Amino acid sequence: MQRHQESIAAAVVFVLTIVLAVGAFPPFKAPEFAYAMLVPGIYWAYTRPRLKVFAWTMFAAQAVAWTILLSWLYHVTWAGLFLLGPFVGAWVGTWYLAAWWTLPRIVGQPTPTRLLVVLGLAGVWVLIEWTRTWLLGGFPWLPLAASQWERVSILQIAAYTGSYGISFVLVMMNLGFGAYAHRLFREGVTGINKRSQEFFLALFLLLTCVAVHFTEAFNRRGFSRPMGRVAFVQPYIPQEAKWDPARAPAILDILEKETLGAAVTRPDLILWPEAVTPMAVRGDASAKTFVEGLVKRANVPLLLGSIAIEKLNTPGEEWFNGAFFVTPSEGVAKSYYAKRQLVPFGEFVPLRPIFGWLSKFVPIGGDFSRGHDSSPLLLPVRGEPVVFGPLICYEDIYPQLGRLSALGGASVLTVLTNNGWFGEGGAAYQHAAHAVLRAVENRRPVLRCGNGGWSGWIDEFGVVRNVMTNAKGTIYFRGSRIIEVSRDVRWIERNSVYTEYGDWFILVAAALAMFGFAILKMGEIPVGKPNAGS
Repeated sequence: MQRHQESIAAAVVFVLTIVLAVGAFPPFKAPEFAYAMLVPGIYWAYTRPRLKVFAWTMFAAQAVAWTILLSWLYHVTWAGLFLLGPFVGAWVGTWYLAAWWTLPRIVGQPTPTRLLVVLGLAGVWVLIEWTRTWLLGGFPWLPLAASQWERVSILQIAAYTGSYGISFVLVMMNLGFGAYAHRLFREGVTGINKRSQEFFLALFLLLTCVAVHFTEAFNRRGFSRPMGRVAFVQPYIPQEAKWDPARAPAILDILEKETLGAAVTRPDLILWPEAVTPMAVRGDASAKTFVEGLVKRANVPLLLGSIAIEKLNTPGEEWFNGAFFVTPSEGVAKSYYAKRQLVPFGEFVPLRPIFGWLSKFVPIGGDFSRGHDSSPLLLPVRGEPVVFGPLICYEDIYPQLGRLSALGGASVLTVLTNNGWFGEGGAAYQHAAHAVLRAVENRRPVLRCGNGGWSGWIDEFGVVRNVMTNAKGTIYFRGSRIIEVSRDVRWIERNSVYTEYGDWFILVAAALAMFGFAILKMGEIPVGKPNAGS
């Protein structure tokens, strides 16, 4: 009978965990699910299920959830989807093992012990998210904080703690709800003792985030100063055509038509997405001539993504995925930004001595070389110099890259990307969520230009001020839009706490995790029994 009940519990937790985890993230519109997505597993952990059943259930639920969240990857590789989804799910799912070991042991324990342990569990979650930025090259896609990209009231704490602070608060809310549910339904506590101190601590942290929002973001419109009119060009070039030499003239025709069409309204700056030209703008004379001639005709400066080939036709030839600035008078600037975080199997083959038999899915050149600094670009906008910090492709999912660009002097972050590889599913929305986090962390506006969407402007407080859509309301289309961009004067030439001090909150999370587990270990607290008087 007990095994039967355990199987039913496992099935219910499995389904609820998948539904809540998937629904919490874009493109779905249920970010509130993030406050409860861990609760089924937390509540079950309190009931002391067998480790084998618990671990397999939670790992399986996370593997399925992450495979669904990353389902857009099938446009590139089915094998990659069914390897990456379960791997990320399993890595995230290790958090539940810590919950399984600790939560039953704090039942009936004094309030300070319980609070320190749940704070430690939230710290463990943050550490797991942090390891995803560098483990096996790093893939920090969709941290828990990204679920709240359209809920700015909780985001503002990121200017102090980074996005990890948001994830910490969300995990604490899950732990608070789980503890409250267990206290009500399993411990048999009545009267005033039904209150859960874990829940009230989590609620206090959430209200702290809201208080920061009112302090930081209140009356921000009164400090707004126009920066300029920016034209976003979405050429929406299909991936099968992008690197086909025979279709290069057609691609150039698209760029010419959309750019000149946007230039008619006299914007102050034009943006093109990542690697948009079919030839290298640095290394191919025809590509350079085309771009410079087009910018001269448009008479508007251009910031574009393209390829740079250095040491051309030599044994040391290097390819870079770069961002370039072009002016009508000077042409393509000599200095450019080179992408720092390359895509495995897209721009290079990792561990080539082992995996050299595998080819890149980007069918140009050999392995790309990596840039080594933020290389901000100085662009005149309305006659005033503005320092742009480019981030190419999925570099904006790495918090440190955005921070280093801001530290390097960038007053505006610019994401040039090509999500055309991933179809018209959720990838573009999921990707855009990270740009919101980078804007808040560094108090820098973000201009994001995609091949076919998501393109738009995010202000210093993570508010999506404008996003390109067509008459049908979709972000996936070919065209251009002029967006009036402004900046908050309070943050011009001023850095946020996160920008200045980086991932200090990781050390706090590690200390909480170690302290929480040390309390249980040193006290040799056994699996506790409910104590109505605690």
